[in-house]
Parts: sequence; C-alpha cells; structure tokens
Amino acid sequence: MYSERPSREIPGAVVWHTVRSAGGTVLPDGCMDLVWRDGTVLVAGPDTEPFTVAASPDPGVGVRFPSGLLPHLLGVPAAHLRNDRVPLDDVVGQRAAAVLTGLDPADAGAAFESFAVARLRDAGAPDPAVTAVARMLARGVSVADVAAATGLSARALHRLGSRHFGYGPKTLAGILRLQRAQTLAAQGVPSAVVAADCGYVDQAHLIRESRRITGRPFGELRQDASAANRSTPLPSGSVTVA
Repeated sequence: MYSERPSREIPGAVVWHTVRSAGGTVLPDGCMDLVWRDGTVLVAGPDTEPFTVAASPDPGVGVRFPSGLLPHLLGVPAAHLRNDRVPLDDVVGQRAAAVLTGLDPADAGAAFESFAVARLRDAGAPDPAVTAVARMLARGVSVADVAAATGLSARALHRLGSRHFGYGPKTLAGILRLQRAQTLAAQGVPSAVVAADCGYVDQAHLIRESRRITGRPFGELRQDASAANRSTPLPSGSVTVA
C-alpha cells in the first residue's frame, strides 16, 4: 500500500507512506529521499539500477526531493551516495541529525519537512543552474541543448550532474525519459506511440532502455503503471512486490 501528498514546505517535494508486506524493488527515479525505515533515518541516494527493499512489519515514511535539492541541503556530493542507503548521521553528523532521532513514524514526514526547511535556511538557495538543468532534462531537452542553454561546457555540465544528481546529465535524461514513457503508458497510449513521443528511435529502443535502467521489460512497467493508475498512484521510484 502506498500514499503520497505534495510537501507543504518544500516546492516539488513529495511526502510518502508505504507498507511493505513483501520484499520488492525501488526503480531509478532521478531523485533522492529522506526515509524513516525500521527506526532509522536514512538518506536514499540516487539510483542507476533497481534497489532491493526488504519486507518490514513497520511502515516506511519518506520525503522525495526534487532532483538536485537534497545534496545541496546535506552538503554532500550526490555521487558519494549513488546506489546506496546511508544513515543520516553518517552524512551530516550526529549533532545535526539529532533532531530526527527517535521519531514516531506518524510524525516523520512533517519532521523531515521541518528539517529540510531549516537546512535550506542555513544553506541558502540552490544554484539556479541545477534547477534549470533538471527541468530541461525532465522536458526532454537534449543534453547538448541543455549545455547550450546554460552556457556550460560538456565537462562542467557533467561535474554539475555528478555533484547534484549523482551521475552525468545523460544518465539523468535517460531515467527521466523512461518516467515520461511510463506516464504515457499509464494513460493507455500504445507503446509504439510512447516510443515516438518520448524520442526513442523505435519501440525496440524503448524496450532496451527499460531493461537497461530497470532490469524489466517495458511491458511489465506498463502493466504496473496501468494498475497504479486505476488505484493509488505509485511514486516514480515505486516499490514493486518481488
């Protein structure tokens, strides 16, 4: 079971709750999360591959931040956390993480939002180039056109991506493009049309990219997206029962 709501404090962030009665996987979504799991607050790093999640009798609670924001708030390069889940106190130190110690899961979402607001106040506004890059890639703008629009060299754009997204812009673009494809599939758009609308060479290219990023054929993602669309929406990095 899964539910989510837009953050009341952080624009573009989502507060989510889930119950994991069985193990599953979290798919790459281009984002990073703060997560309460089994009594521990974790930083969920940026994924480039499916991440296995164990079943638990306790609910999971988290805040999914817009691409590039959480590394700015925590003061750590996103690439250091790639494909990993790390206790928050290992990232920011025990003193800074103490405000989130001993959380009741019912309060975790709001506590994460308050923590993020305080960190944002201390860190200041994020680099506008990071937000601009993430938004353009999410719209399907090519990496070359993003570089031209921001005035960044290919090397500078890759450094920006590594620090704020956890990987280069090409990787983020591929993940976000597959998300757009899943969104269209959930609306009942045929896969061949999805491939064309999302800029894949053909349907076979879409299928290959789906397997490369998620380890699953696009047909399975399509079924999951359609099922989720008929009930409660799943997150972009959804937990799927193994």
